[in-house]
Amino acid sequence: MIDHLGICVADFDASKAFYDKVMAPLGASFLMMVPAEHTGGVKVGGYGRERPTFWLHEGAETGPGRHIAFSARSRAEVDAFYAAAMAAGGRDNGAPGLRPHYHPDYYGAFVFDPDGNNIEAVCHLPE
Repeated sequence: MIDHLGICVADFDASKAFYDKVMAPLGASFLMMVPAEHTGGVKVGGYGRERPTFWLHEGAETGPGRHIAFSARSRAEVDAFYAAAMAAGGRDNGAPGLRPHYHPDYYGAFVFDPDGNNIEAVCHLPE
């Protein structure tokens, strides 16, 4: 149902460095930077697997209260996402594991990014 979404980040370069590491285990990467002449000089760039679906937008409206769940293709990807996020300076908000209160096969990991966004990787496949 959602085609793409974006979040504001206080320090684009620091957030890009964080998400470069976090997206790799999910098979996603930084795919494009919008030219500054189209953004009024604001840094805007997108991540995805085949096309940009997750966007960073440099701005003041950052942080807590936002929750974004990225789809993982296996539980191993969830584990690798969590490890990469923690190594990149993320803060733990729920280690990888089953969350049967959501669904019997819900396997997820939660981390706060540099701006306090609650990001997650989730796999809905059984082991």
